[in-house]
Amino acid sequence: MSSVMDTIPTEVATTVAVRAQGLTKHYEGGRITALDGLDLEVRAGEFLALCGPSGCGKSTLLNMLAGIDRPDDGTLEVGGKALAKLSDDELDAFRAQTVGLIFQLHNLLPNLTAIENVQVPLLTTRLSANERSERARLLLDRVGLSGRERSRPATLSGGERQRVAIARALVNQPQILLADEPTGALDSKNGERLLELLESIRSDFMTTLIVVTHDEHLAERAERVVHMLDGRVQSADDLA
Repeated sequence: MSSVMDTIPTEVATTVAVRAQGLTKHYEGGRITALDGLDLEVRAGEFLALCGPSGCGKSTLLNMLAGIDRPDDGTLEVGGKALAKLSDDELDAFRAQTVGLIFQLHNLLPNLTAIENVQVPLLTTRLSANERSERARLLLDRVGLSGRERSRPATLSGGERQRVAIARALVNQPQILLADEPTGALDSKNGERLLELLESIRSDFMTTLIVVTHDEHLAERAERVVHMLDGRVQSADDLA
C-alpha cells in the first residue's frame, strides 16, 4: 500500500479492539448531545451488541468507530489506532484496512452487479483486476451467493442484498466488523440466517463483531450487551 499506511500509529494493545474514554459529540452548535462522556472497552474477537432507544447515540458511536465522524472530546482507539491522531488521509487508510461496515439498508450501487459491488472497497488498493474479482468471488461463495455474481441488486432478495453487503464489508479483511441494524429490514427467517452467517464469519475470520440492534433475539446471541441511554453506557451485561 501507499506510504500513508506506514504513518499510522503503532498498535496500542493487541487484546483490545476498542477503547473509548470520555467520548463526547455535539451537533447543531452544541444544542444536541449525541455522546456524553461515554466510556467503552471491547475485547478483540468479541461479539458485542449495542442496544438502547432511538437517539441514545448508538449510530453516532458506530460512525466514530468507523472513522466516519470525529469526537468533540475524549479519546478513541480502534484496532490499536488512536483515531484523533490520524489525518483525513490516514483515516481513509484506516477505514480501508481495519474496519468493515454493514448498513441496515445495504447501500449497494444499483447499476453494479453483486461481484462489482463487493469489489468497490478494493478499487483504491494495488490489487490487480483479476485479484479483486477472485477475492470478491470467494466471499460471495462464502456468504452463499455462488452463481449470483452477475446479478444486480434489483434482482436479489432483501436477504441476498444484505449478504452482498456483508461480503463487501469483509473484502478488505478487516479486524473489526461493524453492523448497523443488520436484521432490521429482514423477516424473521432471513434475519436468523443472517445472524448465523455473522456468527460463523466472526469465528472463521477471528473478527471483532459490534452490532447496533433493537432485535432482542440478536442481542441474546451476543457475548455481551451494552445498553446505552442519553449518550452514555447505562449498563453492560456479560452473556458469555
